[in-house]
Amino acid sequence: MRIFMVGATGTIGRATVRALIRHGHDVVCFRRPPGQSASSPGSPALQEEAGITVRRGHVTDPLSIQRDGFQGERFDAVVSCMASRTGAPKDAWAIDHQAHVHLLEAAQASGVTHFVLLSAICVQKPKLAFQHAKLAFERQLMDSGLTWSIVRPTAFFKSLSGQVARVMAGKPFLVFGDGTLTACKPISDDDLAEYLAGCLIDGDRQERVLPIGGPGEAITPLHQAEHLFALLGREPRIRHVPPALLGGIAGGLGLLARVIPPLEARAEFARIGHYYATESMLLWDEEAGRYDADATPSTGSETLFDYYGKLVRDEASVELGEHKVF
Repeated sequence: MRIFMVGATGTIGRATVRALIRHGHDVVCFRRPPGQSASSPGSPALQEEAGITVRRGHVTDPLSIQRDGFQGERFDAVVSCMASRTGAPKDAWAIDHQAHVHLLEAAQASGVTHFVLLSAICVQKPKLAFQHAKLAFERQLMDSGLTWSIVRPTAFFKSLSGQVARVMAGKPFLVFGDGTLTACKPISDDDLAEYLAGCLIDGDRQERVLPIGGPGEAITPLHQAEHLFALLGREPRIRHVPPALLGGIAGGLGLLARVIPPLEARAEFARIGHYYATESMLLWDEEAGRYDADATPSTGSETLFDYYGKLVRDEASVELGEHKVF
């Protein structure tokens, strides 16, 4: 197939490009002009090679998407791994919603029949600006008349690796509460990329919202800490942080933002931290009022602890970007 792709410069995006090429597709990657990339410093550059074409433009400009991106050509599908960098309200509504609306309109005008969207499992319990923005576009995509696949992954490896370096440096692992308040089924970039690519050919993944996690049992932050210290051959050093701390910071910043508007972005970031400190990244059972690990689908082969081993052995590096909390 001929694929138009956005969000190709992040770690998941680059993995998805690789997966699409392995499946034999031709991929046109639409990215920012030089000097305006959102890629982390030192991350591998997206290069034109067999099956990959890189075009430059602005996803926030509908004219640029059509003129610089689609260029009047026809494509079989759009794959989007695009997401706001910070989750702040202005950024979320500009990227998670409006830029995707522009992309959808250009796709329809270009004869695209299938749209694969990378979303997030946390939108099932929306409390934050970026979650509402994502849901608003999900609804538009479902009503668009295109074949659609909406993939909602659980936690990413990089989101759970921000403390590896500090622990290796001799510092304690920080957990909220007793470390078992939340759980997730982390999924690797490559396993998620393979799943996204499969949406193009698997009819069971079309016209569906697809929650997906990685292999194995759900794990808690306490499990993460214990395995990391075991890999390092050290006794666990775990520091417990009250979740109310982030809630209090968010509330205080929210009040201050009423008189100092620029503080609203910081308040939202604190709300995001509090959300992830208190909500599991698993399938939510509305009827039972709880997260259900057993009902959360799994795919792939690489576990978070496999990845921690690579980090400890210096066989991999983590691009935290906006995912760093500690």
